[in-house]
Amino acid sequence: MAGLEKDTPLPTKIVVHAVSRALEVEFADGRNFRFPFEFLRVHSPSAEVRGHGPGQEVLQVGKRDVVIDRVEPVGQYAIQPCFSDGHDSGIYSWDYLYWLGANQPDLWLQYLDNLAAAGESRGEGETPAEVSAPPRATELRRPKS
Repeated sequence: MAGLEKDTPLPTKIVVHAVSRALEVEFADGRNFRFPFEFLRVHSPSAEVRGHGPGQEVLQVGKRDVVIDRVEPVGQYAIQPCFSDGHDSGIYSWDYLYWLGANQPDLWLQYLDNLAAAGESRGEGETPAEVSAPPRATELRRPKS
């Protein structure tokens, strides 16, 4: 089983890059996503972030400098990052990570728009007008051999 959906590829490598503050996840289909820690924190699948239903989402602000202290496995289907701000209740299934990776650029822009609309910022010392400078969210593709 790949995760919650039978067609989702399994991850073949998960690396925490502490210095660049990114989590790299490579999947069996060759797709490789590099997630900034901030991106993962603000898109946590936890009830604290997503709420318990539509319209209950909580905008996460001031998370620019968050780091992942450790990553715990959850069975054979997910990981649970523990963030430096104490957040540790998000369980990221392989399906959810793959979906985040495939939709990363649009999700990030939507997050920035939501911050701007709320007059909030990504971190201390940043004004709402400065939220337009996101960390680079990238997908790395392995060359065909």
